[in-house]
Amino acid sequence: MIALDGPSGTGKSTVARRLATALGAGYLDTGAMYRTVTLAVLRAEVDPGDAAAVGQVAEDVDLRISTDPVDQDVRLGDESVSAEIRGQAVTMAVSAVSAVPKVREVLRLRQWRIIEDVCAVQGGIVVEGRDIGTAIAPDAPLKVFLTASADARALRRANQDAAEGRRSTLEATRADVERRDGLDSSRAASPLQPADDAVWLDSTDLDIEGVLGRILDLVDERGLRGVAAGPGRW
Repeated sequence: MIALDGPSGTGKSTVARRLATALGAGYLDTGAMYRTVTLAVLRAEVDPGDAAAVGQVAEDVDLRISTDPVDQDVRLGDESVSAEIRGQAVTMAVSAVSAVPKVREVLRLRQWRIIEDVCAVQGGIVVEGRDIGTAIAPDAPLKVFLTASADARALRRANQDAAEGRRSTLEATRADVERRDGLDSSRAASPLQPADDAVWLDSTDLDIEGVLGRILDLVDERGLRGVAAGPGRW
């Protein structure tokens, strides 16, 4: 297992998917799981600040997520919500929902089950998020904490939003990046922080290929390459 943590806008998702593809491994985007619960909370018209009600939504939600790095899909029941969970409404509420201890407990158990199942079938998985190396997989043989300057992260987020048809300004995006940094780093339950033995990788001046190359070097140094046993699955 490879754990990839870091704040918003560092390129985690793209790097993690590319890494999993290169290694023939499964892939899990834990942030998408929190976003899906957040969408369910908003659809249920539950106040994100009502911890008890939010926790109940997390327990009841029918969340399904693909572990295929090439064919990513997230569903609420039978409905694909992969695009909707990246919208502004979810982005503004996800930090509050993610801070609820019950939500983290429920999703942590689901994430452990997914990781166990994928590793049993494929032999390995790349998992990305904000607490993978500290709370989800503290024994992972490789933990990478991916970071970048706030300016670089804001520009990447703004470019991604524009490419996917979401309207935003660079100033608003930077403010949102800094807002989420503060919320994610200060929450009581599993805050955003690097594991003590994580390898720090600053991507400010690196493109995706550069980041991927450095992580693959670490993979080879630790002898973690394997052979895929099958495609990603639900």
